[in-house]
Amino acid sequence: MRRFRDFGAAEDAVQEALIAAASQWPREGVPDEPRAWLIHVASRRIADHVRSEAARRRREAIVVSLVPPELQIALAADGDEAALEDDTLTLLFMCCHPALSTPSAIALTLRAVGGLTTAEIARAFLVPEATMAQRISRAKQSIKASGVPFERPTPEARAGRLGAVLHVLYLIFNEGYTSSSGPALHRDDLSGEAIRLTRAVHALLPDDGEVAGLLALMLLTDARRAARTGPLGELIPLAEQDRGLWDQRAIAEGVALVTAALSRGSIGAYQLQAAIAAVHDEAARAEDTDWPQILALYGVLMRMSDNPMVALSHAIATAMVHGPRAGLDLLNALDADARLSGHHRLDAARAHLLERAGDREAAIAHYRRAASRTTSIPEQNYLATQAARLSDALK
Repeated sequence: MRRFRDFGAAEDAVQEALIAAASQWPREGVPDEPRAWLIHVASRRIADHVRSEAARRRREAIVVSLVPPELQIALAADGDEAALEDDTLTLLFMCCHPALSTPSAIALTLRAVGGLTTAEIARAFLVPEATMAQRISRAKQSIKASGVPFERPTPEARAGRLGAVLHVLYLIFNEGYTSSSGPALHRDDLSGEAIRLTRAVHALLPDDGEVAGLLALMLLTDARRAARTGPLGELIPLAEQDRGLWDQRAIAEGVALVTAALSRGSIGAYQLQAAIAAVHDEAARAEDTDWPQILALYGVLMRMSDNPMVALSHAIATAMVHGPRAGLDLLNALDADARLSGHHRLDAARAHLLERAGDREAAIAHYRRAASRTTSIPEQNYLATQAARLSDALK
């Protein structure tokens, strides 16, 4: 994108390079520099496209109009060091384009830069997959129609796009930490890349409290990764995890980051979520968790955010402080939120609280319903196991 300034052509060229790699590498071996190989082949694909256009139109003037000077320079220097630069962070800011609404920019960036499928993005936004596909398609068309070039944003423009960039990184991390579909609970490639890029943003903007808060949130959450699955990849809930497996170095770094960010006085949503994660991580045992403090933090976060997942977590924290029936009352109020209607996490939370309240038959029904609604195999297995456990207890 930086070199060729054409989103569609760049996307097509990279796809063709990946197809070539999938065909050639199993036969010939993975090259010493896989990323450079992909960039080189993709660049050649764009060059071929330009040449085919020249041959078809047979008019030098049109060819020149299709190839801007910077493109000609790039084609002439296919192997230069610029091709090897890590432009991912730049591309993140570029895709959060001023021609797009924030939701559309985030969706497009997740698809083009984050590597998420349309279905995964739709689940993150709590909308149907067809709706998200249309949104991404319209985003590409809006950029093309706007005439605004893809280029490195100025510091002023970058500040205006920062919120969207942070949300993209947040969603990439979430999909990596708890994959919404497939056989594995984690996608370490996604969560690791989200942390790497957030570190890069933090290095760029070290005094921004929300950037620090997001990095802290990722580190404090990812610190538990080794304890979240058993030997067969089965899901282990937070309360049952072996906390000796948690990454204490990541926890210490995350706590230091969020403490420093909160001390600056301006509090944002990522800082609050990081503070909640820190309270969990600093408890030596599940029963030592300071749930009143977590509930208070969620109360502040609720006033800042209209996120239904925050409301769901607030209901669970309420149940831990005031009892399961208080939490169930809040979950009942969420039934009217169309964004959560039919979502497996609402059923899973309700099943857990119903079990704690002693209503096992209702809990079984909601565990089974939650299992049928998730496309994550580890989550399906965990929820089905909980239903089976309660069913056996009733016999």
